[in-house]
Amino acid sequence: MAKPTDDNGNWDDDAEQYGDGGLGPSRRAPTDALESWQGDVPDAVAWPEGAAGGGLEDDVFLGEEASVPPGEYAPPRRFERNLDEREVRELEARMDAQRTPAFPLDVRRVVGLPFLWKRWRRLAMLGKAEVVDDFGRDPIATARWEPLLDFLYSKWFRVEATGIEHVPGTGKALLVANHAGTLPYDSAMVMHAVRRDHPSRRDVRPLIEDAVFHLPWLGPLMSRIGGVRACPENAERLLANDELVAVFPEGVKGMGKLWRDRYRLQRFGRGGFIKLALRSRAPIIPVAVIGAEEALPMLGKITWFARNMGLPYVPVTPTFPWLGPAGLLPLPSKWMVEFGAPIDLAREYGPDAADDRLLVNRLADQVRADIQTMVDALRAKRRNPFL
Repeated sequence: MAKPTDDNGNWDDDAEQYGDGGLGPSRRAPTDALESWQGDVPDAVAWPEGAAGGGLEDDVFLGEEASVPPGEYAPPRRFERNLDEREVRELEARMDAQRTPAFPLDVRRVVGLPFLWKRWRRLAMLGKAEVVDDFGRDPIATARWEPLLDFLYSKWFRVEATGIEHVPGTGKALLVANHAGTLPYDSAMVMHAVRRDHPSRRDVRPLIEDAVFHLPWLGPLMSRIGGVRACPENAERLLANDELVAVFPEGVKGMGKLWRDRYRLQRFGRGGFIKLALRSRAPIIPVAVIGAEEALPMLGKITWFARNMGLPYVPVTPTFPWLGPAGLLPLPSKWMVEFGAPIDLAREYGPDAADDRLLVNRLADQVRADIQTMVDALRAKRRNPFL
């Protein structure tokens, strides 16, 4: 039998072993070599009896264990769980905040370093009152922190509040404001502006997002001075009691804005505040706040280890984390707060309009555009961010 050779006439070992010129496409054996290599090929093993046509009509060929008696296994079970409206809203809020929609929804987020945060919680709850309201507002804590808030409002930030007459002296209203500044100083200033400068000295109940409300020390403190966890049920209860409720539709996305995106309002979620205003028949008071972006300018944020501590991110500012906890103290920027004219959506569209998603989204974008216009006007009016 002739030996297979390559194109140069040399003996090809790979062709003799593997056929078809070896392993590479460029090493093909001559045709006569391939013809000489081909020999008798053994016949394939026939199928067993009872498997005509290539099928397997009994399981003898595969073994007796492959035969499943009828009723041996129950039909697959389908686990179905109907979500109520509260859980659907919670899922939507978590998706807007770009968080994992974990189940169960009522389980509080586990915060890392519990031995450290436990001490901070005890510090935040020192001197608590015997009686608090349904949402944890403590009159003793409010009075204790009032001098500090007044110092920040009048001396440190030098807040100029305009349009305060648009806030009603009695009855319910929904204050919708932009959000920024890494920490919720803006919500505290809006709350203090109405309490200090309004003729009726009314209390404002700001809705605090979960990222702040569940923080050790800061969360209990915000709750004791009037903050309420942000959810539709809490807001509806407050408005039913004819209270002033402040909402920040940008949420964590607003607080987490970088310096390059300052004063650019983020998307207002799915318009939950519009549904709330329509169903409760509460007028909307647009509020524009400037100064928070310069108080704690966020240059970057760290997320790779922040979640282990129960935080959405760790901010990087000109002073934090370089100066430690002192780096979270705000810079003395110049603040301006403007309260716009009331918008009564319920009178124009009716409560049933809350079920129209297209209308709700359009109204949310309209309110966002109005607040953006107010913010731009205040920035043009302010001569210097720190003077």
